Amino acid sequence: MTSPAEEAGRNARPVLGEPEIEAVARVLHGGQLGHGPETEAFEAELSRFLGVPDVVAVGSGTVALHIALLAAGVGPGDEVLVPSLTFCASVQAILAVGARPRFVEVSPRTLCVEADSVLAAVTPATRAVMAVLYGGRAVDLSGAQDVLDALGITVIEDAAHAFGSYSGAERVGATGALTCFSFDPIKNLTCGDGGAIVPRDDREARVARSLRGLGIVQSPAQRARVTSYSVEGFGMRAHLPALNAAVGRVQLGRFAEVESRRKQLWRWYEGRLRRLEGVALVDVDVDRTVPFNCVVRAPARDEVFRAMQAEGVGVGVPYPPNHLQPAFAEWHRSLPVTEAVGGEILSLPFHPAMSDAAVDHAVSALEQAVRFCREEVSR
Repeated sequence: MTSPAEEAGRNARPVLGEPEIEAVARVLHGGQLGHGPETEAFEAELSRFLGVPDVVAVGSGTVALHIALLAAGVGPGDEVLVPSLTFCASVQAILAVGARPRFVEVSPRTLCVEADSVLAAVTPATRAVMAVLYGGRAVDLSGAQDVLDALGITVIEDAAHAFGSYSGAERVGATGALTCFSFDPIKNLTCGDGGAIVPRDDREARVARSLRGLGIVQSPAQRARVTSYSVEGFGMRAHLPALNAAVGRVQLGRFAEVESRRKQLWRWYEGRLRRLEGVALVDVDVDRTVPFNCVVRAPARDEVFRAMQAEGVGVGVPYPPNHLQPAFAEWHRSLPVTEAVGGEILSLPFHPAMSDAAVDHAVSALEQAVRFCREEVSR
């Protein structure tokens, strides 16, 4: 039995149990560990869950973005609008296709891009917008969609945080955008590692499957029945192995439980954080969102971070702004809002295994750290 302090000592963690272990053992005993029936069953179950015609499972969320960009025809000379406040994987996927990022401001309330900021950043070279669904919150670009469509600009949703969330009445992934999910160890649904693409049409689905399978047109099942196969273009080894798919299938089967607990935890945090003066909770629209994390904007963030870590509380900073990173200096732009919030954001411990008492422990530690830092400043 872990204590609330121990539960709050991890910023995030997967919740796995005997069913996942049994599923992996079943696949190991079956001997087909690569792409095969297990992966395709997972794809079919994801499609039913999301209410979409097709899902293409891949090896990671990053490679999902890479393949989605290629499927959308993005390449050298093209520009992709992307928020600076995202994990660097979003930017690396853009560079991997030979395109260049153009960093965009976010809303300080949601940490997501908005229609106005997107339209203000469009240039003649813009080919795509990578909308990052920060914290799991759906991004509404309806105010910009007509202009983007007229310019031939594709919206690619980086929904790494947002599996299970809703956009209006539909799950994220079912609204017609080219959507990418991550299933890494700490995401809302985990495969151990993995990702998925929701294509917009049959052509994108075929392209995505070819790209994930080294450019080979035939599926593994089809190749097993013939003496040759056809490589018709560039591709990579980016399939989702059966072992990972087996974990994902179990996770999907009990996702309703995880969805409910994540919402409960976020609301518990919301209630406890109201009394903290000067600390602002980043809004995730929890009624429609399966929250990935719980992020606050805190005064003297770096000092608060160190004080909480010293008390054993698992805090994090998601994420350092990318336009300030050395690797992306070539594409630096002035983004005062991003720089301001980037110096304030702090993620609190958040995972379904946490108890309400662990939330109370984390909030108490935050309150003490903020008070201590204020007293230090006033001396």
